[in-house]
Amino acid sequence: QVQLVESGGGLVQAGDSLRLSCAASGRTSSIASYSMGWFRQAPGKEREFVGGIMRLGGSIHYSDSVKGRFAISRDNAKNTIYLQMNSLKSEATAVYYCAADSRWAAVSAADYTVWGQGTQVTVSS
Repeated sequence: QVQLVESGGGLVQAGDSLRLSCAASGRTSSIASYSMGWFRQAPGKEREFVGGIMRLGGSIHYSDSVKGRFAISRDNAKNTIYLQMNSLKSEATAVYYCAADSRWAAVSAADYTVWGQGTQVTVSS
């Protein structure tokens, strides 16, 4: 099964940009065969979908709250996916998780079977 490790979180100012990375490894096929998602969870809140990319070159989709500002990309050769976050708002403060599933997973956290440890993003105003 694939293992995921997020990195790239930190403290930034509102309006700044940040890029998160999620590196995959393990006894599995390339991440190209996995649907990958980014989620975030703020203290006291439920885990929230941010964006995802479906497997085998499938579509990319985003939460309405981040459309036009966040972008997901995948580097299959490096087994890594990225979340580019631009024009960050204080509401983006959360622990960000990447997740994977071998099926055509979409926006529901329950549909993803593998999760990383998370990386903290803090946006100050």
